[in-house]
Amino acid sequence: MSKKTLRSTLVAAAAASALLLTSCAGAGAGGDGPTAEGEEGGMTDVTIMLNWYPYGEHAPFYYGVEQGIFEEHGINLTIQAGQGSTKTVQATGQDQVDFGWADTPAVMSNIDKGVGVQSVGVFLQTTPSAVQVFADSGITTPEDLVGATIATSAGDAPTTTFPMYLEAAGIDPADVTQQNLDAAGKMAAMMNGQVDGLIGFAHDQGPTIANESGRDVIYLKYSEVGLNFFSNGLIASNSMISDNPELVQAMVDATSESFEAAKADPEAAVAAMDGKDPQMPVAEVLLEQWTETIILLDSPTSGEVVPGTNSTEDWEATISVLAEAGLIEGENSVDTYFNADFAPAGGAE
Repeated sequence: MSKKTLRSTLVAAAAASALLLTSCAGAGAGGDGPTAEGEEGGMTDVTIMLNWYPYGEHAPFYYGVEQGIFEEHGINLTIQAGQGSTKTVQATGQDQVDFGWADTPAVMSNIDKGVGVQSVGVFLQTTPSAVQVFADSGITTPEDLVGATIATSAGDAPTTTFPMYLEAAGIDPADVTQQNLDAAGKMAAMMNGQVDGLIGFAHDQGPTIANESGRDVIYLKYSEVGLNFFSNGLIASNSMISDNPELVQAMVDATSESFEAAKADPEAAVAAMDGKDPQMPVAEVLLEQWTETIILLDSPTSGEVVPGTNSTEDWEATISVLAEAGLIEGENSVDTYFNADFAPAGGAE
């Protein structure tokens, strides 16, 4: 497949075909996979289920297909929309898809419940969790949240750790009112003025709200008060890891390279998503979402790293935060959740 300079109709059609959303299981699950570079056995059909419908964070997968990165690793990748990280984790654990892209707190919680998956590399290493408010709301610092009403979604990681954020910012959680709503309801309530802001991922809802409302959105990020935990990354079932480690390594390497390529050319990466899903945001929103995602790829302790390279220290910090929040049991070690055998090429702990 050609590089960025060649954008012919034939290439676009081939990319669209490779990325056709499907409800079927990936053909690679449990089958014969390629070597790390795909030189044996030809191309392997592989399906990845996203954490949600495609948005800017997912640009590297589409760009990696368009640029032939996955093909170079022997992978014919099909990208499948998700309906929340928990469903993605469960589908991956049941080998309904070959790989999943899911939020680490949901991955760890489901592992605690017996779902047979492991992380093979977290890519969003700084949490995108944030309080999102309109720039003209009068809320510019955590202290301004006192007396405010914030839309939340019971059970998700940003909501469950919200009291920890407030405490880290020196605020009594009782001084902030939470209104429980689903994802769509939170956004509508904020735009309609029913709440002062919402809890969610700064690289997801905020750009969409700004685009739809015509008002600027600002973020009070958890990481800015020293509260951090892992977010989205690549997962595989225990059976995939044990039966086809070569394919797992190839997928990790291709994903890491695709993220590097998308970082280098954000506009081209987002352009690769064009027309791939009817529920996808407009191009301007996608670009802002991906630009905000790039910030999250750095390790909180090591700074800039090869995408998907994880440290034991960062994993232990994540376990500590999520255990304190009650999202996981807190009795398991890092290797319960993370398989360190598949560090991306060029990455080291």
